[in-house]
Amino acid sequence: MGMTMTQKILAAHAGLESVTAGQLINAKLDLVLGNDITTPVAVNEFKKAGFDGVFDKDHIAIVLDHFVPNKDIKAAEQSKQCREFACEHCISHFYDVGKMGIEHALLPEQGVVTAGDCIIGADSHTCTYGAVGAFSTGVGSTDMAAGMATGMAWFKVPSAIKFELSGKLPKNCSGKDLILTIIGMIGVDGALYKSMEFTGEGVKTLSMDDRLCICNMAIEAGAKNGIFPVDEVTEKYLEGRAERKGRKFEADKDADYEQVIGIDLSKLVPIVSCPHLPENTKPAKELGNIKIDQVVIGSCTNGRLEDMEAAYNTLKGKKVADGVRVIIIPATMQIYKECIRRGYAEAFVDAGAVISTPTCGPCLGGYMGILAKGERCIATTNRNFVGRMGHVESEVYLASPYTAAASALTGYITEPSL
Repeated sequence: MGMTMTQKILAAHAGLESVTAGQLINAKLDLVLGNDITTPVAVNEFKKAGFDGVFDKDHIAIVLDHFVPNKDIKAAEQSKQCREFACEHCISHFYDVGKMGIEHALLPEQGVVTAGDCIIGADSHTCTYGAVGAFSTGVGSTDMAAGMATGMAWFKVPSAIKFELSGKLPKNCSGKDLILTIIGMIGVDGALYKSMEFTGEGVKTLSMDDRLCICNMAIEAGAKNGIFPVDEVTEKYLEGRAERKGRKFEADKDADYEQVIGIDLSKLVPIVSCPHLPENTKPAKELGNIKIDQVVIGSCTNGRLEDMEAAYNTLKGKKVADGVRVIIIPATMQIYKECIRRGYAEAFVDAGAVISTPTCGPCLGGYMGILAKGERCIATTNRNFVGRMGHVESEVYLASPYTAAASALTGYITEPSL
């Protein structure tokens, strides 16, 4: 029996000719990632275990993005610990205020991750990098500590679900609508510890920003990882960007999949995930009576340039509805600068929105947009659990930038009509 794309990457990094689903392996790592919340825990475990050095200073990334610029004393202390560790071990990929960004947008943009990599990160959305043809998955801080010291990690080889894509997304839909549709179909545990592998003619119609968004939310279906084939879109994106030469892996024709699901992209409609699970999806057009208090456009899911462009095309020359707070967060400093250069930032402010330095901020209920009791937010973030963005009696609705921006103009959840 042949191997899936994910299984081939894992076999190569384990030094094995082949692997099978359920097999336990030790694999070499190309990158170990942490942020300002998870790295301090990993550093404590690193020291507790008696490690005195990292396996490779060039293959560790520490990104301060959740509470940076620091929101309070605790956040400042956590960031200080990260800075000291990065300095002590000469970590090459350390990103602080002024050059930081939301980790899962920043690392692909900066070429730190590439095709064929095996990556772990102490953040559940590390699965994002499957968009460039890498195996990447989230781990705990203890595994991060061990990875920083040894350059190795153990895995149970996942089985896989194949998603065969055809057609092309309608103009008012994006990769966010696709992944929300899939999660609505299979549920938040529908791909539990499985690889979500995306194939078919429809793949080539998806931009890299779409693919990054889709893989980012694989974890919301319970998946171990999401992954796209390395095609012309991938190669163009990595060319002149990736700091290392990538490796192209392809699934065998006789690879074993637990399930094959066909999706015609042209049939998709703008989708909203209602409280309090990502699987609770409904078409946006069915939710027009739901009044909102806040809109957040950003996060590691939808803070990229195409997302900013979608918001700009919707908001330019218009005004957000009275009583609605609109918070727009470009995911990296490059994206922030491009928003300024293109006039997006000015248009956002003129429309009545605020624009923030890159940060995870409100997505995890951190800062820059906390909800009070009874308030509702439509957001381009990835989770809408109870209390995710503030008070336990607040509500979060997940949507694409098109839908979120359209809703900002009406004050109600609104289907975009670009």
